[in-house]
Amino acid sequence: MASRRLRCPVANVDDTADVDIPTTRYAWNGPISLAYQVVGDGPVDLLYMQGSCSNVDVGWESPHLSRFLRGLARHARLIVTDRRGWGCSERFSPTEIPDVDLLTDDISAVMDAAGSSRAAILASWETAVVALLFAASHPERAAALILIDPIISYVRSAATPWMPPLDEATRQAEIERHEWGTAAWTEQWSDVREAAWFQRYMRASTAPGAMAAEWHRYFHVDVSDLLPTVQVPTLAFGDRDGGYVVPPETARLVAERVPGARLVEQSGAGGPPRHWYARGDAIVGEVGRFVAHLRAEQSSFDRVLATVLFTDIAESTQMASELGDQRWRDLLERHHAVVRAMLARYRGTEVDTAGDGFFASFDGPARAVRCALAIVDAVHPLGIDVRAGVHTGEVETIAGKIGGIAVSIGARVGAAATRGEVLVSSTVRDLVAGAGLMFEDTGEHELKGVPDRWRLYRVVDG
Repeated sequence: MASRRLRCPVANVDDTADVDIPTTRYAWNGPISLAYQVVGDGPVDLLYMQGSCSNVDVGWESPHLSRFLRGLARHARLIVTDRRGWGCSERFSPTEIPDVDLLTDDISAVMDAAGSSRAAILASWETAVVALLFAASHPERAAALILIDPIISYVRSAATPWMPPLDEATRQAEIERHEWGTAAWTEQWSDVREAAWFQRYMRASTAPGAMAAEWHRYFHVDVSDLLPTVQVPTLAFGDRDGGYVVPPETARLVAERVPGARLVEQSGAGGPPRHWYARGDAIVGEVGRFVAHLRAEQSSFDRVLATVLFTDIAESTQMASELGDQRWRDLLERHHAVVRAMLARYRGTEVDTAGDGFFASFDGPARAVRCALAIVDAVHPLGIDVRAGVHTGEVETIAGKIGGIAVSIGARVGAAATRGEVLVSSTVRDLVAGAGLMFEDTGEHELKGVPDRWRLYRVVDG
């Protein structure tokens, strides 16, 4: 285990800027309260568990740590939490140290309270043990795993021969118990204010007896065998200059054994031995790129092949004017009932209704075409003529509804139809070959807002 008495200058950071400290809230796992904060509103949820020291309130008082947290919040909806036993969460006593399994359950409780169904989990130091167990056990809730200087075993093991043997780790724990939160930890720091803050931060994180007891409780925890079972995208950070307590070999082991994991090694030289100092900005940048890639990947998973159908009433404005408001509303209700009955018959899904138009999706193009023909025939006795357009393409889920260029094309195909007409794209015509549907080529069309010219076909027999 490396010595903590290092020459540790602190880079100049503007600490005069106002920092909006987020509201601290509590999640509950049974009778246990778990402090958390939510910062930002990015497209991906990122749950941050800080190891070694943690207090969601006091952390913002450091210009360096608050800069790191604000940086993360620029890329994601950041959920900052104190794990059980630390900071503003329920505290340990030296005789009451929970199993790691309970700490894993706490992650779900915090996510539920923060309204997060799925989040990337960012963990440093000893919290990596909990994050790895959570990701392996709950891949449906862990979108990704980001580990900074991870501890996967507290003492030397077959997988981690670079960690200290048990007797050395025991001696170190005893030293920590006597010096926790004192000037001995920061005697080489050049920034006196930051050093004073860090000492108080340690004391606000946990009491020395509980800290030492936790070390002893977890000395035999080793999650190295879990690494190959992690299925989520994983990013591991290591300090290539040797690290502090956690040598870079551990991050390398994570990257080697977790399928598809990526390793980033940076230099922590020239700053205090915590990742938010010398490496803070570089880590935030890498996390930002990782989260952006994750978001793009998740969006691609949400894209599926679907057939879209658009219908509307031809010359509806003139008809509404002739009938008057009440009779037009009555007619619309009858029209809507007929269209919905046809959608149900042909197993279509109503996506949206606006005025006299319908937007629906289907798993198969032939059913969509037959449904469009059925709607044209079914509403005709009401004195209504509708026009319809059908297109098949890749759609994506946006705010619970399907969208994308395929939807725009389908809408434009429908707009190109005339009264009583069902038009389809060439994609649909090709896909339903052999289904008994007949088409007539109407030539190439320009579809507003859609690149290129599109060949459309009129359905003449179904």
